[in-house]
Amino acid sequence: MKNEKMGFENEKFIFWIRLADVTIKIYANYRSTREYCRDYLTTGPEAFSVMITQRDIAAERDRSEKQEQAGGRKGPGRPWFGYYSDAYLETLALYRKIADQMIAYSTLLFHGSVIAVDGEAYLFTAKSGTGKSTHTKLWRKYFGNRAVMVNDDKPLLKVTGKGVLACGTPWAGKDHLQNNIMVPLKAVCILERDTVNHIEQIRKRDAWKMILQQSYRSDQPAVLSSTIRLAEQIMDKTKLYRLGCNMSMRAVETSYNGMNTDIDYAD
Repeated sequence: MKNEKMGFENEKFIFWIRLADVTIKIYANYRSTREYCRDYLTTGPEAFSVMITQRDIAAERDRSEKQEQAGGRKGPGRPWFGYYSDAYLETLALYRKIADQMIAYSTLLFHGSVIAVDGEAYLFTAKSGTGKSTHTKLWRKYFGNRAVMVNDDKPLLKVTGKGVLACGTPWAGKDHLQNNIMVPLKAVCILERDTVNHIEQIRKRDAWKMILQQSYRSDQPAVLSSTIRLAEQIMDKTKLYRLGCNMSMRAVETSYNGMNTDIDYAD
């Protein structure tokens, strides 16, 4: 069967999405993958194409199992509860392949929660479970209609001649909080738990380790090298902060006010 107009060719579902102003042609195995990307559907022509194979899906399953083991959730006497369907694993494999190619378009996949207020984006990053999403949830409650979620988990950061754009994607965490928008990135904030709310602007050398940890790092050496250069550009073009906070509304006031000062640090 071959009918590309219906989005199905040689047992592949075909569709186009647009991420960070780049059009991508997708060859997927599951109709649900197209539905997953529904807010970003577009038409060609594409800048590049991505095809997902069963081998890609198997590789994602292997990665997931290793992550479960590393997290102490699997082992002797510990059944693996993190079973993932092939359809879900396809979405992971798809984003991995997209991320590898987006580097060539000065665009980096990053782990963090991005919220925009009054047309400016603020990215909160930290190790998983620290409270990034909880903090941006407080921002939404505090700012109301002034606040818009860009992406709650895996945004794209696009470096331009004028700065950095935070870009929405379908990959937005368990609550799928995202919008198909691109917003100028005002600041990157490393979030840490604390009982007292405080924020400090930091230098690139102080943020480097966390920024690199939270950047998507390809298995391909050439792509990884480009990733490091792109992460450096993002830090050069964006103000960097470290926030210690609790889960109160005062934490929102501390972080927002702290990132709207005129202090400038340069390495």
